[in-house]
Amino acid sequence: MRHRKLRGKLGRTASHRDAMFRNQVTSLLDYEKIETTDAKAKVLRRVADRMITLGKRGTLHARRRALAVIRDRDVAAKVFDELASRYATRPGGYTRVRKLRQRVGDAAPMSIVELVDRQAVGTPAKAAKPEKAAAKAAKPKAEAKPKAEKAAKAKAPKPEKPAKPARGKAEKGARGAAPGGKKTGRAPRAPK
Repeated sequence: MRHRKLRGKLGRTASHRDAMFRNQVTSLLDYEKIETTDAKAKVLRRVADRMITLGKRGTLHARRRALAVIRDRDVAAKVFDELASRYATRPGGYTRVRKLRQRVGDAAPMSIVELVDRQAVGTPAKAAKPEKAAAKAAKPKAEAKPKAEKAAKAKAPKPEKPAKPARGKAEKGARGAAPGGKKTGRAPRAPK
């Protein structure tokens, strides 16, 4: 009987499946967004949510259980420090699966698995945005430069770079190049 066996086999052995999900959950918690197939994404969502729940507990036992799955100590530290505080008030559902496209090679349905409330890479936190707006408003505007000054800068000639000295044939031959400057990978022939 197949009672309470929720996880799909995904055509892999148990050891391969466990290793794959350990790798995927480590990558997901590190980068906060990964792309995978739909079937893997649905199973990965459960594993990742469980790791964040362990991070919220914060006990030594929870840390050891998380380190049994997460392959990187830095990622585990991120789960227990940063992600646990970010999702402290959220009762569950820390990940989201978004359908994406069909893979070109085998037409497998692809999905993006991402953490809910994640910050996009390179964007500042929400608290920093009002400070920037206030700083822009307080900054005085620079005086406009006259058009004649701008035109003079645009027409000014750029300094020329000095030309490289030409190398003689004696130098080329000494380095093992064939006549005509081609490198052959062997020593030049001795004159007869």
